[in-house]
Amino acid sequence: MRVLIAQMSHETNTFSPVPTPLARFSHGGAVPPEGDAAIASLRGTGTCVGGYIDACEAAGAEYVMSIAAASPPSGPVETEAFEHMAEKIVTAVEGDYDAVMLDLHGAMVTEAHEDGEGELLRRVRARKPDVPIAVALDMHANLYDDIVALSTVVTGYHTYPHVDTRETARRAGEILLASVRGECTPVMAWGNAPMLPHVMRQGTDDLPNRELQARAAEIEAAGSALSVALFTGFPHADIHNAGLSVVVTADADREAAERFRDELLDRAWAAREAFVYELEPLEQSIARGLAAADGPGEGPVILLDHYDNTASGGTMDTTEVLAEILRQGLEDVAAFGIRDPEAVSRMVAAGVGARISLELGGKTAMPAVPRQSRPLPLAGTVKLISDGRFTATGPMNRGAEMQLGTCAVLDTGAVEIVVVSQHVEPFDPGCFHCVGIIPERKRFVMLKSRIHYRAGFREMAREVVECAGTGVCTSDYGELDFQRVRRPIYPLDQVNDPERPDSRPAR
Repeated sequence: MRVLIAQMSHETNTFSPVPTPLARFSHGGAVPPEGDAAIASLRGTGTCVGGYIDACEAAGAEYVMSIAAASPPSGPVETEAFEHMAEKIVTAVEGDYDAVMLDLHGAMVTEAHEDGEGELLRRVRARKPDVPIAVALDMHANLYDDIVALSTVVTGYHTYPHVDTRETARRAGEILLASVRGECTPVMAWGNAPMLPHVMRQGTDDLPNRELQARAAEIEAAGSALSVALFTGFPHADIHNAGLSVVVTADADREAAERFRDELLDRAWAAREAFVYELEPLEQSIARGLAAADGPGEGPVILLDHYDNTASGGTMDTTEVLAEILRQGLEDVAAFGIRDPEAVSRMVAAGVGARISLELGGKTAMPAVPRQSRPLPLAGTVKLISDGRFTATGPMNRGAEMQLGTCAVLDTGAVEIVVVSQHVEPFDPGCFHCVGIIPERKRFVMLKSRIHYRAGFREMAREVVECAGTGVCTSDYGELDFQRVRRPIYPLDQVNDPERPDSRPAR
């Protein structure tokens, strides 16, 4: 058996000003890696491609990699980038393959297509109408009909932080290969609910998503369905189908697939109020963090700058949380981080040990939100300069190479700030270790993160305080101008019907 594997992954924040050219998908190179180079970079890693390779090797199947294209979240994907990636995949599909395994995200919006993954699948089917296709999606997928209708099997993560990416793709690959061998007949049913769960309420350590994902996993474990995926959706996408959805793959039993789909959609709808995030003023949050540092327990107090999370399309350069930390006099703080290539260049030119004054961050305009960030005047010492490369060792993306770009540490005396050139969410302590900072020994750790920090930092934390700063990842839906999402939708609109409204015709 011969299998083609390909990756085209992007979570699009339509409110983000961060551009998404092809270089953003290229792992530090000019273009995304292909063939053996792509396999070498991902084989054995805790990624979807790593899971597909596992499935192929376990089955003794030959596999070929087309392209490995993955970008941090940002604004809509540029047309040139999408066309390059899609053409690589579609051209490869024309080869002699028994099956295709795709690592997609499910929330890709391009300059020309609201459903980027569906557009890719339409093109694949135009070339190979009958080839079996597995698709592994992120939990934040905004599902569209073509993603399901044009695939053989669709799976999704059960965890957020996403620590089961490899397992999710392996499950998709195993089902696909079993279907090619005639051992099962996948049939899928899907639907969505008119609700936009706040990302800060989507963690799978928290209710209600913990119970919803546990039920999905339970149905799979019992053998009642081949795969059950509940997608909480990505709400920072102003597109028609943004929001929560479910897809169930059963073995030749559409009735069972529809029954489990409806059960999970009904459960999610009943719990919709628990998916709403309650805000707290920034000054109050920082003061609460300061008090927590003198309370019981060990380890740092983690201060989450969750309005500016680059893994949700944030600019990673807003300064309001850092400014409030300094204003309230917190000390022994490690902050990751501020993306400011200009500041990095100045620090590199000054050299390690130099005293430097600069205006940090606040350089990216955010026209989609009403509040703008400002550069923060700072003086400090250049403590360290690094190429910013490290290997993730935590439970998320284990074994994958992480790249901060050229980076430097600015030590103000009270705060050590990691200033980077590339957008990277701090979900692995290696982002500090690679620049000589031991976060476990700090009194406070500021992270530009939302939920993924839990993978590598929560166990070390004395307490976690969520800080509403400024940014396009705002948890205040009132700051976002939704024009395209289907209406009515909760909580943008008060939908009080205890029975779940149908927001699309079921397949």
